[in-house]
Amino acid sequence: MPLSLNQLAPAAIAVIHALNVGQDLRRRMSGLGLRPGARVQVIRTSPLNGPMQIRVGHTDLILRRAEAARIEVAAAG
Repeated sequence: MPLSLNQLAPAAIAVIHALNVGQDLRRRMSGLGLRPGARVQVIRTSPLNGPMQIRVGHTDLILRRAEAARIEVAAAG
């Protein structure tokens, strides 16, 4: 069963497996470095299902939980 990015706890590191979003959002996410094969780390999550801060390479991003839920990841080993 694949995990979604919004299910990860702070400090977790994972590899993006798939983006289950429309073409426009996929293009925007790819421009930010969120593409299959990229390593992401969860920096922190906001309470009450608020946004989450993630790190891709040397870039920190803030994602809505709804967007993070559409990104399939696999735990990095």
